[in-house]
Amino acid sequence: MIIDGKKTAAELRQELKKRVAELKSTHNAVPGLTVILVGEDPASKIYVKNKEKFAKEVGMNSEVIRYPADVEEKVVLNKINELNEDKKISGILVQLPLPKHIDKRKVIETILPGKDVDGFHPMNVGNLSSGYDSSIPCTPLGCSLLLKKAEKNLSGKHAVVIGRSNLNGKPMTQLLLKENCTVTVTHSKTKDLKAECLRADIIIAAVGIPKLVKGDWVKKGAIVIDVGINKTDSGIVGDVDFDQVLKVAKAVTPVPGGVGPMTIACLLSNTVECFKKLN
Repeated sequence: MIIDGKKTAAELRQELKKRVAELKSTHNAVPGLTVILVGEDPASKIYVKNKEKFAKEVGMNSEVIRYPADVEEKVVLNKINELNEDKKISGILVQLPLPKHIDKRKVIETILPGKDVDGFHPMNVGNLSSGYDSSIPCTPLGCSLLLKKAEKNLSGKHAVVIGRSNLNGKPMTQLLLKENCTVTVTHSKTKDLKAECLRADIIIAAVGIPKLVKGDWVKKGAIVIDVGINKTDSGIVGDVDFDQVLKVAKAVTPVPGGVGPMTIACLLSNTVECFKKLN
């Protein structure tokens, strides 16, 4: 089974469109998402353009604030504080990566936790790890929804997460624990990664190494979610050798067309949730 992220994301956006229409009739207002983009990173520009497009598709207000790469840090922080106070804004997202002279941590911590649609604020991170209500980072949330497409009940499954980043590996671990999985977190210092993967019912690959996970790393019937996006001479590939793994796995996500579309759909979902909490 190939888990179709494009189709699942389209279904989620359709559901969100109905929810936004209901909020409009009930509150006479709709969720508002503001994205701050600093610099001219090509991948970031494409990503932000898609966020804006799909936010409008579901009926939200959407705004992109653009700054040159040499903008002073205080200008960005002042703008975030201004957006924190604006009642029309439900969600604030500062597109990463940022130029080196801007402190990423300071930027993330300036966003109000209740408007932090990326789920990166330490308060949201802490709430997620404690099992409390929080904004959940969009990529792991998307992975979780795609997993459920392949297997509704994850309780008791052994999951191996490859990568321990704050963006995906760590929050993904918390979501899997919430589903009563037994979780092994692996990384660059793990000995015999292949052996760890062969024990897994679920593999989440998010390490940034093209086609790292081979067919003989995956036990028959496992579910494999590929978060990697790697530019190679032959095009964009994931962290999983898709053609090999498809022969043995119960289900696998493609790259592109898997986790990527879900990340933006989950961002919109988080914006709706933030609107509901603020109102």
